[in-house]
Amino acid sequence: MLNAQEAWARSRAQDAGTRAWAYLAETAGPLPQSSGQTLHALAGVGFGVKDVIDVAGMPTRSGSPATSSAPARWDASCVAQLRAAGAVPIGKTVTAEFAYASPGPTRNPHNFAHTPGGSSSGSAAAVAAGMVDIALGTQTGGSMIRPAAFCGVVGFKPTFGRVHRHGMNVLCDSLDTIGWFSRTVAQSQSVASVLLAEDGTNQESAETRAPRVALLPCDDIGAISAAARQALNDCAARLRDKGATVLVPPEDLDVNTVLHLHAQIMHAELARALLPILRSSQAALLSPVLLDAIAHGLSISHAEYVSLQQARLCLSQDWLDRFKDVDFIITPSAPGEAPRGLQSTGSSLFNRVWSLLGWPALHLPAGRTESGLPVGVQWVARPDQDHALLSWARQWHTPDDAAR
Repeated sequence: MLNAQEAWARSRAQDAGTRAWAYLAETAGPLPQSSGQTLHALAGVGFGVKDVIDVAGMPTRSGSPATSSAPARWDASCVAQLRAAGAVPIGKTVTAEFAYASPGPTRNPHNFAHTPGGSSSGSAAAVAAGMVDIALGTQTGGSMIRPAAFCGVVGFKPTFGRVHRHGMNVLCDSLDTIGWFSRTVAQSQSVASVLLAEDGTNQESAETRAPRVALLPCDDIGAISAAARQALNDCAARLRDKGATVLVPPEDLDVNTVLHLHAQIMHAELARALLPILRSSQAALLSPVLLDAIAHGLSISHAEYVSLQQARLCLSQDWLDRFKDVDFIITPSAPGEAPRGLQSTGSSLFNRVWSLLGWPALHLPAGRTESGLPVGVQWVARPDQDHALLSWARQWHTPDDAAR
């Protein structure tokens, strides 16, 4: 993996086109030195941090001019944990405005005319462009998995609540999840070893038995491109060829209800989180899209919000029951390859279900279209199967499946 000095130098030299960085450190800083003890795999590795997460000495702007340019006094908990392992943050990556919908300046490294996705656009693009091997992001709806898909990198969203959020500008209290991008599953596992406690699952099972897998095309959510469909079908075929049992459950899951719950809960929480800014002199600096979202959220009463959360609990249990006998689910990461244009970050419809349920989700690159844009698949596991999911992916998603 690139050490901090290499990553910093590449980022300084190569970011003019991609525009992945909102802030780069003035220097890369010293690399950790061994004192006779074995260093962690991340020791000396430079990493990026989405600009909604604090890094001491760097500003946290959340993609908005309404925020302060004063540097943060302390690292966020996740940054502090990575520092303790010897990793070095080299800068803050671009995010959509308050990690919502209005995109920043970042462009897709594979084709500058296409979106990198959002809201963790800068983090995914910085990894895809080879400026860093690892970068932190966050997901409320599809802000990790979608940009990972569009940029062709590994993206991992852990089980909700398992990565501490102190030092993050939380917008949606029951949805926001800190995750990370990497170039390989093995690198993602190195980050998980720092940020996620052992979950008690048998990771060795990926090496000793074949998995039971649910293939969930989610056709009720919407159409997917021919390339995305091919990537999903090829993934299922490869798993079968290697000995996995691939099941296709009946398409009777109430996906549209899940999407409705996610949208309403997200808007209700977002609106209350941003209410202080709305009532300040900085309100004029918020985009019309964000102002409309806040207005929508404020129209949702507390009683309705409680009812939405109660319905969410019932649905969560139903989905747990339905998938209790499979090791993981394979499903689309996005409707297709990155759309042309930079005015939108693309659709997160295929990610919101797992954000609402809080299940761990992993994007795995699976090739490119004829135009050179990446496509891939999303693997999902039940809560607290994070390490097992990564282990399954490392053993069963072969190098032939990865985008080159």
